[in-house]
Amino acid sequence: MPLTNARYPAKNPQWLLAGQPSGTYRTNLDRALVVSDFAALTTQTMQSTGLYLQAGDLVTNLTFKSGATAAATPTNWWFALYSDDATPVLLAQTADQTTGAWAANTAKTLALSSPVSIPRSGIYYAAVMVKAATTPSLLGAGTIAGAASGFVTGDLPLAQNSGASLTATAPATITGASAIGFLPRVVAT
Repeated sequence: MPLTNARYPAKNPQWLLAGQPSGTYRTNLDRALVVSDFAALTTQTMQSTGLYLQAGDLVTNLTFKSGATAAATPTNWWFALYSDDATPVLLAQTADQTTGAWAANTAKTLALSSPVSIPRSGIYYAAVMVKAATTPSLLGAGTIAGAASGFVTGDLPLAQNSGASLTATAPATITGASAIGFLPRVVAT
């Protein structure tokens, strides 16, 4: 659900609950709908989730939150933002966090390599990849896998896995993705 400065805050209680942030503040899932702590990440595989962004938004950071499982012995991990194209294109990636810790129950906010000015309103994809002996669980919402891939022709996936053997660099595009039954919560600021 998009959250922005609201002219009429009573009509946007999520904006109030987020502390009335200024600037861009977008999320794909209200906090009240976060009901799962899911071990959704596969080491060296990118997971991306749909995120509505509006034309003119300036995205500088992405935030994901781990659940009860911390990353154990990470060697590479990063976040990335992809376009709303039919084949999503990499817009920006965060620095590779290499062996940096990601503890349990910890929100991680990482800066993109450069701010991304959103050219048109649409569904973009925020991605996370962790290469580790044990990947962190993520907070979000579970769905039935079949629902995640859509009901009618043209439905975009809510979340998906793609890539293999990934390390320090995000792929140039999202290709060969498969829908998954878990929707991690992401915040773009």
